[in-house]
Amino acid sequence: MESGYVTTPFGRRPMSLGMLASQQLAETIEPGMKRSKWKLFRAICEARPALGVTDRALTVLDALLTFYPDDEISEEKGLIVFPSNAQLSLRARGMTPATLRRHLAVLVEAGLILRKDSPNGKRYARRDRAGAIGEAFGFSVAPLLARAVEIETLAAEAIADRELLRVTRERLTVCRRDISKLIAAALEEGVSGDWEGISAMFRALLAQIPRVATAEDLAPLLDEMGLLRAEIVNMLERRIKAKKIDANESQIEHHKQNSNPDSIYELEPSFETKQGEKAAADKDPNAGPSDERRLKPQKLSGGMSNRAGGAADPGAGPGLKSFPLGLVLQACPSILDYGPGGSIGNWRDLMSAAVVVRSMLGVSPSAYEEACSGMGPENAATVIACILERGGHINSPGGYLRDLTRRTERGEFAIGPMLMALVRANGPAARHAS
Repeated sequence: MESGYVTTPFGRRPMSLGMLASQQLAETIEPGMKRSKWKLFRAICEARPALGVTDRALTVLDALLTFYPDDEISEEKGLIVFPSNAQLSLRARGMTPATLRRHLAVLVEAGLILRKDSPNGKRYARRDRAGAIGEAFGFSVAPLLARAVEIETLAAEAIADRELLRVTRERLTVCRRDISKLIAAALEEGVSGDWEGISAMFRALLAQIPRVATAEDLAPLLDEMGLLRAEIVNMLERRIKAKKIDANESQIEHHKQNSNPDSIYELEPSFETKQGEKAAADKDPNAGPSDERRLKPQKLSGGMSNRAGGAADPGAGPGLKSFPLGLVLQACPSILDYGPGGSIGNWRDLMSAAVVVRSMLGVSPSAYEEACSGMGPENAATVIACILERGGHINSPGGYLRDLTRRTERGEFAIGPMLMALVRANGPAARHAS
């Protein structure tokens, strides 16, 4: 293409700045650059959505490229093809003239071809005495060569996105199958747990899957389903471990060695009776709110200092798996205010904040010690954060924590559904507002 040459359309077709930009781009072809026309066309097909062309327009481009005499497009061999509408229609599977003109305009608008119209609008070439083409009028494929690197990059991205979508769909399908069959196995084996609630949560996740989805649409759903599957597996593993344990009296006492049988009435109201302080007082006339105040603060802080520094005792409790700290803080942002310096950066900070919140909620030291023994320190701190987040919905935090500890020891409690419910409640808008 001649340097600095500008050509305008023939007849009533208007000139546009886009056409001028395409002509300027066509002048930036690097010397010696060449591409296989069919490999480049295949890349255009892959990148079609990003380039903004239709499949019918690609049919016309395919027909145009058949008129280019060589397999490789290069400046040395010329960049103009000049078929008549009748010839182009035949190679475009018999496309009608009106449809052909419309899709040629789409290709020009997308910056994939240029018009180089003759004075009378006809397409032809002038040849010298040796038969070589001196000047031609028709369609220039120079933009294809100028944009070759861009087109190949877009094609590679489209292929990668398609592969990611395929892998994500496969993983989602496997996760759906796993959850469905694990729930069915749990119901058939009579495993204790809120399987009706878990099934409802599973159905709600399935309802969120769009009919036409991208990998970005499916990724959060896959994460939530993976979390639900992990929680179900956790519950079933606890059931398997419970079957292997000889449930004799000594082992039962080992799980409850840190508990005080009278402390549930001395230190907080029972969860089963909700606001049952009066009933507790009737059973034990010596119990009263002053007992909580008689506890020495150094005893509480000393009791937790041995736990905050390390992982949960592998021999204590049913072996619950802790969830990622980031997920816990996303579900329970209120606990952040009680961390050292008003922030939480690791599990030690979360457990320190849980000690402060425990005292604020009126949960007794023995109830929290039982939770740490039965669930593990990380999960006990997570439950305290969840109780804080639920605020006024729980009448007796201490009794509620004891109840969750007992259910954990029986393999009936799962932290995952509680966290997921709070994550949904504290959506992006709520977190931004906080």
